[in-house]
Amino acid sequence: MPGIIGVLLAGGRGQRMGGGDKPLRMLAGQSLMAHAIDRVAPQVAGLVLNANGDAARLAGFGLPIIADPLPDFLGPLAGILAGLRWAQVTHPGARDVLSVPTDTPFLPRDLVARLLAGRGAQPLACAVSAGWTHPVIGLWPVALADALETALRGGERKIGAFSARHGVAEIDFGTVPFDPFFNVNRPEDLAAAEEMIALYPQD
Repeated sequence: MPGIIGVLLAGGRGQRMGGGDKPLRMLAGQSLMAHAIDRVAPQVAGLVLNANGDAARLAGFGLPIIADPLPDFLGPLAGILAGLRWAQVTHPGARDVLSVPTDTPFLPRDLVARLLAGRGAQPLACAVSAGWTHPVIGLWPVALADALETALRGGERKIGAFSARHGVAEIDFGTVPFDPFFNVNRPEDLAAAEEMIALYPQD
């Protein structure tokens, strides 16, 4: 999608999964990271991976890797800021950044199109499913980069709070045949995802 850059958020510590790089856990013969790349890459004009620590451990995916621009593991908002700053430098014509976590292997293949269509006059858009808002899965105007950095430096950590202040449209993606934003946080979630794939082969 011209004008849209994607950032895959892998800056967390994976503590509920037992530590280590959760995106490298395997699901149906592929890493969670590979599932995310497969679904997001065709929807964006450029894709970057946000991860902290030694970048070499994730180099095999062939993506640019950027760390949080601010110290102390400030959470997903810092990863989104990293994506916005990367877009400003590498794709100066980009209007928006799509943010997605790397532990959601069933991301819709029309995610960007539906977020754009549902955004309307709001500057931001995020996904909803099963009655839950997923503020980390959304579109972020590159023009908000400075405001986001100011908020982070001022102590903001909640994505939903920042989005609400600037105006966000919530787009419902439904749950048929299952939640497209099911995320893998624990070993039992990985087992459940395997069952989903067995019951509903992916497109």
